[in-house]
Amino acid sequence: MASSIQLSHITSTPTTLPDYQMLKNAHFNFPPKTSKLETNSINSSSLKQICKQGNLKEAIQSLTNYLSHQNEAHLSSDEAYSSVLELCAEKKAVREGQQIHTHVIKSNGHGNSVFLKTKLVFLYGKCEAVFDAQKVFDEMPQRSIFSWNAMLGAYVSNGKPWEALELYRAMRVFGVNVDAFTFPCVLKACGLIKDIRLGTEIHGYAVKSGCDSNGFVVNALVSMYAKCEDTVGARQLFDRIQVKYDVVLWNSIISAYSASGKPMEALMLFREMEKAGVSMNSYTYVCALQACEEPFKRLGVEIHAAILKSNDRMHLYVANALLVMYARCGRMREAAQIFHKMTEKDSVSWNSLLSGFVQNGLYSEALNFFHETLAAGQRADQVSLISILGTSGRLKNLLNGMEAHAYAVKNGLDADIQVVNSLIDMYSKCCHIKFMECVFRSMVSRDVISWTTVIAGYAQNNYHAKALDVFREVQAKGVEIDAMMIGSVLLACTSLRWLNHVKETHGYILRKGLSDLVLNNTLVDAYGECNNIELASRMFNLIENKDVVSWTSMISAYVDNGLGDEALSLFCMMKEDGIEPDSVTLISMLSAAASLSALKKGKEVHGFLIKRGFLLEGSVVSSLVDMYARCGTLENSFKVFNLVKDKDKVLWTCMIHASGMHGRGKEATELFSRMEMENILPDHVTFLALLYACSHSGMIDEGKKYLDIMKDNYNLEPWPEHYACVVDLLGRANRLKEAYQFVKSMPMEPGAVVWCALLGACHVHSNKELGDIAAGKLLESEPGNPGNYVLVSNVFAATGRWDDVELVRERMKERGLKKNPACSWIEMRDKVHSFMARDKTHPQSDQIYEKLAEIIETVKREGNYTAQTKYVLHNVDEEEKTKMLYGHSEKLAIAYALLESPKGTPIRVTKNLRVCGDCHVFIKLVSDFFDREIIVRDTSRFHHFRHGSCSCGGFW
Repeated sequence: MASSIQLSHITSTPTTLPDYQMLKNAHFNFPPKTSKLETNSINSSSLKQICKQGNLKEAIQSLTNYLSHQNEAHLSSDEAYSSVLELCAEKKAVREGQQIHTHVIKSNGHGNSVFLKTKLVFLYGKCEAVFDAQKVFDEMPQRSIFSWNAMLGAYVSNGKPWEALELYRAMRVFGVNVDAFTFPCVLKACGLIKDIRLGTEIHGYAVKSGCDSNGFVVNALVSMYAKCEDTVGARQLFDRIQVKYDVVLWNSIISAYSASGKPMEALMLFREMEKAGVSMNSYTYVCALQACEEPFKRLGVEIHAAILKSNDRMHLYVANALLVMYARCGRMREAAQIFHKMTEKDSVSWNSLLSGFVQNGLYSEALNFFHETLAAGQRADQVSLISILGTSGRLKNLLNGMEAHAYAVKNGLDADIQVVNSLIDMYSKCCHIKFMECVFRSMVSRDVISWTTVIAGYAQNNYHAKALDVFREVQAKGVEIDAMMIGSVLLACTSLRWLNHVKETHGYILRKGLSDLVLNNTLVDAYGECNNIELASRMFNLIENKDVVSWTSMISAYVDNGLGDEALSLFCMMKEDGIEPDSVTLISMLSAAASLSALKKGKEVHGFLIKRGFLLEGSVVSSLVDMYARCGTLENSFKVFNLVKDKDKVLWTCMIHASGMHGRGKEATELFSRMEMENILPDHVTFLALLYACSHSGMIDEGKKYLDIMKDNYNLEPWPEHYACVVDLLGRANRLKEAYQFVKSMPMEPGAVVWCALLGACHVHSNKELGDIAAGKLLESEPGNPGNYVLVSNVFAATGRWDDVELVRERMKERGLKKNPACSWIEMRDKVHSFMARDKTHPQSDQIYEKLAEIIETVKREGNYTAQTKYVLHNVDEEEKTKMLYGHSEKLAIAYALLESPKGTPIRVTKNLRVCGDCHVFIKLVSDFFDREIIVRDTSRFHHFRHGSCSCGGFW
């Protein structure tokens, strides 16, 4: 059926009806008149019956024949038009409806029919042509209550609740007697705008009008209270009803609880409905399935079985609800099976499965499915684009992200603000900041999510100053600032270690009333990262309802600031408080145990991980390998490492570093070869661990070779730390001239880390000339590091240059720098015991010194031990130097261990500075004459002393 005038389907812009006078004069191509035989044939079945059968084409043919033989028909003209208009509304056939509308206007006597115009309002409302409905309604000279209700319904069903409420006010002003069909529309409008006050007022008017007992009104009231997040009010209404056999009523209350995030209550009502014997429909199942989250997935499977058992045709929206339920519960295999069995699919079906893959971290599957979607001819909309952009970002797949961007531009979706925000996030996660900036700056309008996303993008990609600049721009423009944006600002301040900026941001949070648990936890992190443990602790104590993140943030702050004991104590308090630690907490605890070399504590955490069913993968297993290595038990590190089937790059790197730390350079290189065979690509950190291992095992040729492999085979530009490893490697082998030439040949300006490595080697091998050069360069490149001044002072002191030593110490005082005092600690009987040089604060101090005197006497007598006073870098006499050596913290720790630990057990000592040459000789002799394995971890590496020898082989 064609018309010489066609109307556009209403989408986002209003479409007005053509001029009515022009419509009257227009020519329409209705089908030609049929023969008498055809007319009799058609008249033999009523037009109403044809419309009920749902065949629109046949219905229009019948209407045409009716209009051609009106005197022989049994229906009035209004009834004939009405039947076909209702079918057009049902089929959402707006074009056919417009043509019939035109014919109504042209025909005499029908153009102003209230009945037909009401049907037209209803038709246009159903077909989403709300502005056309409004035009018809406005031009009605008379209106019935049905006309008003039809227009109300058109507004509400097309997402225009404010217009619906204005129309309702007009009805009241004009004295229109509202009925039981008016209230559901108006109450739905209140629910859409969440206006509980107006909803309650209309509820009162419904009571006054005597409509509050009508089933439709009651259902609408329940739904309105639920959408206004007043489930208590909704439930009170529901409970007042004595006889509850209306399925719509049950659906309304179950849906109310589901939508309000109360799945338990929704499913309990579903069970009550079953027991009450109320016949369920498809919408009941959809409401119940919406409540079936992870804890209730078993009930979701039962509902699925009930749907299959009912033998009814599964409606599209039910199949979609099942698909979403399985995806939400992480059962993507079942979700995919539902999808592939669906005979009919809409955009919701495709998008639900795609979103399910993304939400369950199956990003590769999501990409493959997206390509399958396009291949099936399904047009991607904004929902699917947002999903695929999120997937591309998480996979850091820039190419796929750019393809999605191109698709958005080609199909006009790049104007959608949600799509553009997703593009910003995708480019940020792919570390392509220039593209992120380009998309952001090209936006015509931005919302708070746009600003928040771009600030987070800068902060997460180490453009911290830019993140703060954009935040200032936000403030200048008066954009509403939310807690998430402040979180990114704190990340930027923290990464820059700008304590004052963190304090300012904290003040801003308090002034604007933005404080919440997430931000308070972030502040604990920020103060801890900025090395202000006092403020971090104060912030932590101010948090009233601490969650696992609060405790973990404070534990991490202690660990990061070298306060392992405090971290362990806080972990005990956390468990006493009934807070269950998560994997992040346990990783922090493993770091605390590792920092203290507290093997027993580390094993307890390992046991806790196994007992609570944590998967040994990712960061957890890498932390375990590191903990055992730093606690001196490399064998346990290898055991954990070998248990993992799918080893990632981080785990391989961690194991290579652990081997190097213990002087097992050969094992480190073998691990690297195995890693290459597994096609795991090494990165900068992997090569740093490998070069470190070569350095601490005297593997000069191998170290130089790996530096070349890094550059030539993997196209990785070395960092200063890589060059420093090679300098250290050459320096330990006393190839100082070669090391200096290597420094001068570097393609970049040597930094402090390189000069520090060269100076350390000069100190060990007493090379004054190169030592002076390296010392000057070191202090020039990093004047604020107290460790550098100490090293330079030690170099000068070793050659008796006491005046120069004094000058260096004066410079330290001027800059307010202090040397960290030497400290050693040992774990004994579930407690960590610390010792300072010449310390007498330990409760068993007298016994310790007696035992130490006994040990010294033994190694002097049996091993010809003589104190090597050249390692005392103070301008005092020889006797005093000897006393100072005897009081070194590691000697005190070993004496305590020999005093308290059972014979034959290993002794594990950790020191915060490098072990001196005299202690190294002393410990070798003790391991021999007292038949103990002594494992010492200093700032450089591990030393395994056995039977008078050390695993370092002199490379320390």
